[in-house]
Amino acid sequence: MSANTHRGDVSAHLGGKTYVLRLTLGALAQMESAFGATDLVALASRFEQGRLSARDLLVIIGLGLRGGGAAIADEEVAAMSVEGGLQGYVRIAADLLAATFGADASRESEAANPI
Repeated sequence: MSANTHRGDVSAHLGGKTYVLRLTLGALAQMESAFGATDLVALASRFEQGRLSARDLLVIIGLGLRGGGAAIADEEVAAMSVEGGLQGYVRIAADLLAATFGADASRESEAANPI
């Protein structure tokens, strides 16, 4: 499966394999719950602050993988390696958020999480 940027897809190389990630409406609902956000505006505002924890990265990437069709649990995502280490995880999450919420999410994340 190839990434369709018009649909909000992001292609990422994790654990030696290339995946398509997508934040579906169901994934966004799960993300609201995981982050205690009351709605999508609150969720987007949370990411605009540019502060991401390791757990945030795990949730975002895991939901993106499952939204893209991969049946991968968060525990498996936690064990996956990414080229570039922490910067690689941040880049994947930032790209996925930018594809979902708009380009500003990516720039805000980069500003707050310089590597």
